[in-house]
Amino acid sequence: MPKVENRNKLKKFCLNWGADVFGVADISGMKDSFALPDTVSRGLSSAVCVGARVASPVLEGIEQEPTKLYFHHYRTVNMFLDQLTLRAANFIQNLGFRALPIPASQIVDWQKQTAHLSHKHVAYQAGLGWIGRNNLLVNKKLGSQFRLSTVLTDLPLKADKPAREDCGKCFACVVKCPVKAIKEKPGDFNHLGCFELLKEFQRNKIADQYICGICVRACRGRS
Repeated sequence: MPKVENRNKLKKFCLNWGADVFGVADISGMKDSFALPDTVSRGLSSAVCVGARVASPVLEGIEQEPTKLYFHHYRTVNMFLDQLTLRAANFIQNLGFRALPIPASQIVDWQKQTAHLSHKHVAYQAGLGWIGRNNLLVNKKLGSQFRLSTVLTDLPLKADKPAREDCGKCFACVVKCPVKAIKEKPGDFNHLGCFELLKEFQRNKIADQYICGICVRACRGRS
């Protein structure tokens, strides 16, 4: 089965280059939500989603605000993912297919906090976790302590299925959020309250990007 073989080859390639998680999503029903011109994404019906973990000692330094160390590490992990998806895209293109690497962290609308696509929603479709109370992807092993990036492609690939799990009885992020933006139900997440806190951190020169990390530290996974 070419789809299975292609997936296995690509997974091995990505894991060998340092990915901690790997999944494939069928995005044929998601593309209307992408901020990409049709001329760019036309025919690219699969998404390869990869993730790289965030170093736990870096997160341990976060209390009520992000640290300079976390800000640097955040950018470094994103750069690593951009390099990884570039390598994966070239691997796919060398097989004779099209591939479009999407930046790990490039916001196209800061007020709405939107990018070219939502890596977490692609990752959900790729079976890498579920959308947690903290509005982040939660992986059973890593919690939310990892970053994501995506490659869109027309390479025939066997797609994974979305996870059927949820946060269950864990409310660690709810307890830790300084502005109570995280609620019991994921759908009640207060996006505006969260963004106002991120802007406060940026105004105070704690980080030059809208990041926090408090709920990331709290979400450790189950194993």
